Amino acid sequence: MLLSKFAALAALFCGTLSAATIQISVDAAQPASYEIPRTIFGTFLEPIGNSTYNGLWAEILQNPSLEENLWSAGAVEQMLHQQPELARASQLALPLPWEPLDPNQGNRYEPRWGDAANSWRSLAIFGVPDQPTGIKQRVYLPVERELQYNVSLYAKHLSGPSALTISLRRREGDAVLAEAQIDAADTSWKKYQQTLTIPEGKLEPLEAADFVVQLKGDERVEVDQLSLMPADALDGLDPDMVRMSKEMHTPLVRFGGNYTSAYHWRDGIGPRDKRISMLNIAWGEPELNQFGTDEFLHYCQLIGAEPQIALNLGSGTPQEAADWVRYVDGHWPTHGGLLWELGNELWGNWNLGYPTLAELPGRTHAFSEAVRAVDPEARLIATGQDPDTYQKWNAAQLTNPPGTFNFLSTHFVVTTDRLADSRVSRDQMALDGFALPVELSRKLRAMQKQIDDTPGYRDKAHIAFTEWLWVCCGGRMSVPNAPRWDNMAGAMITGGFLNMLIDNADVVPVSDMTGIIEFAGIWKKRGRVFGTPAYYVFQLYAGADIDKPVHISSDSPHYDVHRGVTRLPDIPDVPYLDITAALNKSADKLTLFCVNRHIEEDIPANLSLKSFAAAAHAEVETIQSDSIYDVNDEEDPKAITPVHRSINLSGGALHYTFPRASVTRIELRRR
Repeated sequence: MLLSKFAALAALFCGTLSAATIQISVDAAQPASYEIPRTIFGTFLEPIGNSTYNGLWAEILQNPSLEENLWSAGAVEQMLHQQPELARASQLALPLPWEPLDPNQGNRYEPRWGDAANSWRSLAIFGVPDQPTGIKQRVYLPVERELQYNVSLYAKHLSGPSALTISLRRREGDAVLAEAQIDAADTSWKKYQQTLTIPEGKLEPLEAADFVVQLKGDERVEVDQLSLMPADALDGLDPDMVRMSKEMHTPLVRFGGNYTSAYHWRDGIGPRDKRISMLNIAWGEPELNQFGTDEFLHYCQLIGAEPQIALNLGSGTPQEAADWVRYVDGHWPTHGGLLWELGNELWGNWNLGYPTLAELPGRTHAFSEAVRAVDPEARLIATGQDPDTYQKWNAAQLTNPPGTFNFLSTHFVVTTDRLADSRVSRDQMALDGFALPVELSRKLRAMQKQIDDTPGYRDKAHIAFTEWLWVCCGGRMSVPNAPRWDNMAGAMITGGFLNMLIDNADVVPVSDMTGIIEFAGIWKKRGRVFGTPAYYVFQLYAGADIDKPVHISSDSPHYDVHRGVTRLPDIPDVPYLDITAALNKSADKLTLFCVNRHIEEDIPANLSLKSFAAAAHAEVETIQSDSIYDVNDEEDPKAITPVHRSINLSGGALHYTFPRASVTRIELRRR
């Protein structure tokens, strides 16, 4: 009954939208009382999946230190499903995901502990006379951008000949693409370096290759800490990732997440060749510690963003946190005053060493005191709860003395296909997802009210929305049947969320989209870097010249959500056309951000401007696709990108039809 009622209501609105023109009024003489801080366009970076390693970090090899136990059982199961040949490699004592050059040779490999060049383990390889013996790993190379690759490895000669051959070969057919010789004659650990250059056209983009280390004759050698880097890497960073990150215009990058509660920052500083590889406890994958504090700060400087770092309140100590603050302040141009987060999702038992509710205020206060002693100007974000469950947890944090923190964090990582009514259509599921920012706006105002109503806290603390993301389908990339970070539907929620942030920037001055790398941001697959549709939506907002919201009204039809996404199942008064407007600092540019939530209907609109005499032309950027479930991927990396056009104004007014299921930015200049 409810579904048919909703369908009838949607049909009524569809008919109305087809027949009527929406009236929109913008009054530039009624600016908001607050400015839009650039920090609402922050982003989030966490070592998870291929975000840092195999992503931002340009190193192409996995497990370059030849270690064991770097993946959880579930991750190993998935790896073996994708590469069944690794089962045989494991039988031969090779560390995942390395393979034998010739599996038919049998046992020619011995793991060795206690005398490694890096971390705990190295690998001894025993050559077979007159036969090629060695190890290889499947790799994907960014050959559309770079053909030259820098190789290094540590080796210790054991017996026999001393020649090693390093090469890049076709995965299929074993043809050599590039090779070089190393005379590894030293009987103690020594680092050897070479350069491999692939002839142009010999390897296609997205085509797999093998990186090979091969012995000669009956040679015996111990190897460790290998590296395969594109020659154009920026001190270890992928240049495509850096370029696209910079083009995102984010002013703030959060370095945090579930890994935070087990991360000890000293593991990620010092000479890279001596940093220890270990298990990332939060995600069951390798933490190579190659991308540590210095590399993160370098990345932030390259893209023009400030660091926002989450401290370890799980297994860490106040002194360790204070030492990290001191280190970062000494390596950052401002030498202090940065944003520091006192833990991550401490209310979740998936975080190592999480505090109980009774322990929470004391732990927050102890870390706050330690950080303030090192940097009195530091801006601190204490761990708050999610917008739908915050009251009890945040109340405990607010028992701390005013001034303990500047912000309470909140997160909203929501599963959009988990509905109170599981019988709904896929399109209604999308409409339910599109509505989420509307209800989040109401929740955030209530959250701020709790802070303001706490004695001593009014105007002393606000909200930092340090993670937000739309997920579905158990995270599977191959089943995009609901709004999710990588499809156009997810991009539309992103537009609505950013509109909500602009409208609530007085209470939420800090926000970090999940994430700058992977999820809603930039991806690398098979060596190719690309952005999601949400990446381009974020770029439109963060790159806009805006300073103050101005009053806007419209008579867009609305819809109600009943029994929608379980986290926020009932959401009344959701406008089909979600629109906000802002002036720049000099008040000579007016920007409108518009999300058409209607899946089937374009929305024609008349826009009238008050107190803003616009020039004759407006610049329009629109993001849309044939289906809201379309994605960008490595095969078609720019399937969904902004489309630009110029439109004319008539008599100071603008008539524009907003395409169905789209995000649009309109920029008008004062005449």
